[in-house]
Amino acid sequence: MNGFFDIPSDLQSSYFGLISTHLQEALIPVLVGFLLSLPIGLLCVRVRWLYPPVLWTTTVIYAIPSLAFFVVLIDYTGLSKLTVMIPLCLYSLVVLVPSVVDGIRSVPEETNAAAQAMGIGLVRRYLQVQLPIAVPAIIAGLRVAAASSISLVSVGALIGNQGALGNLLTTALLYQRPALALNSVVTTAVLAVLVDALLVLARRLLTPWQPPSDSKARRTALRTAAGPSVGDTSTTAGAARAPERVS
Repeated sequence: MNGFFDIPSDLQSSYFGLISTHLQEALIPVLVGFLLSLPIGLLCVRVRWLYPPVLWTTTVIYAIPSLAFFVVLIDYTGLSKLTVMIPLCLYSLVVLVPSVVDGIRSVPEETNAAAQAMGIGLVRRYLQVQLPIAVPAIIAGLRVAAASSISLVSVGALIGNQGALGNLLTTALLYQRPALALNSVVTTAVLAVLVDALLVLARRLLTPWQPPSDSKARRTALRTAAGPSVGDTSTTAGAARAPERVS
C-alpha cells in the first residue's frame, strides 16, 4: 500500500479533494438530468406519440463518444468541469426519461380518476399523486444513471486533468506508479457502491408502503413453513388441545 494515498503535487489536490470533485462532476449532471426528465416524462405520457422519438433521440445521444462531445464543447466551455458535466447530463436522460415515463404509467387509472374527481389540477396531481407512486421506478433509474456517471467522469482526465479520480490513471502512467491506478479504480468503485446504497435507503424512506424485499419475504415464508418457534409453545399446545364437546 506504499504510495496508495500519496497524491502527486502536480494534481493540485488532496485525496479527499479528488473525491469531492469526482462526486460533483458525477452527481450534479445526474441531478440536472433528473430535473429535465420530469417535465419531458410527463409530456411523453400526455402526448404518447412523442415518446418514441424522444427515446430514439436520447439513445442516439448516448451512442456519441464522450471524446467527440469534448471536441465540440471545448470551443465554448474550454478545459473546464462543464465540458465533462454536459455530456454526462445528456447521457443520464437515456435512463431517467424511461424511468419517469414507466413510473407515471404504473399509477392506477382509478387513482388518477379519483384525484381528478377531487379537483386536483394536472401539475398538482403530477407532483402529489403520480410522482410519489412512481418513486421506485425513478429511484431505479437514478441508481443506474449515478453509477454510470461516476464511472464516466474519469474520461475527463484526457482534457486538462478534469477527470478527478481519473487523473490518477494518467499520473500512474506518467510516474510508473501502479498504486495510483489501483487507488483510482478502488475509490471509484467504493463511491459508486455508497451512492447506490444511499439511493436504496432513500427509496425505503420515501416508500414505506412498499412490501418487504424478496429476501425478507423469503425468510418470512421459511419461518412460516418451518412452523412456530420455541417461544410459541403455548400457541402450539392450545392448537393441539381437543375441541370442546358440544352439548
